[in-house]
Amino acid sequence: MKYVLLGKLSADWSKKQSQRTENARAKAKSLGIKIESVHYTQGKYDFVDVVDAPDAQSMLAFSVWYAQQGYGKIQSMPAFDERTMVSALRKVGARGR
Repeated sequence: MKYVLLGKLSADWSKKQSQRTENARAKAKSLGIKIESVHYTQGKYDFVDVVDAPDAQSMLAFSVWYAQQGYGKIQSMPAFDERTMVSALRKVGARGR
């Protein structure tokens, strides 16, 4: 399942970018989460990532672990491809593409 992660860094860990990133990548890998893309942003969130997680529990475990490390906070949102959205619309009688 794909997820979009919206992240805010803690002030302390924003100064230790490479260490935080290395640790987070290793933890994600150990949970079976594949990081597909990483984008740093300006505004409300410091980064937006797209990941592929084997299940919701793995994604939840990563989010909890990330916060426990003091790295900051992550908001994870399931991301659906167009085919899944069209299928869902058809189930409720709406028209997709």
